Amino acid sequence: MNVLFICSRNQWRSPTAEQVWRRHPDLSVKSAGTSRNARKPLTPTLLQWADVICVMEQKHKNRIVAEYQRLIEHKPIHVLDIPDDYKYMDPDLVRLLEEVVAHRLGL
Repeated sequence: MNVLFICSRNQWRSPTAEQVWRRHPDLSVKSAGTSRNARKPLTPTLLQWADVICVMEQKHKNRIVAEYQRLIEHKPIHVLDIPDDYKYMDPDLVRLLEEVVAHRLGL
């Protein structure tokens, strides 16, 4: 399963999610950001690659739906409800991502 993790600037939350889940045997993971200033900006190619999209906040889902509706029509988008309160690989963020993502993806 190809899972795309998305936050705003692809600086802390989504790269942490990518790092946490990259060794799972059933997943291929990537991350991106919705901002034009993102470290790795979201592209149509990334959205096409993804089977499942995990966004950190509702605003990320809203933006993706507004800009890429036809590309994501039949793809599940999970809002993880993880606020921008963490730095890269923060132990609390890692624990939260392990728990929430496993639950949402049924792992």
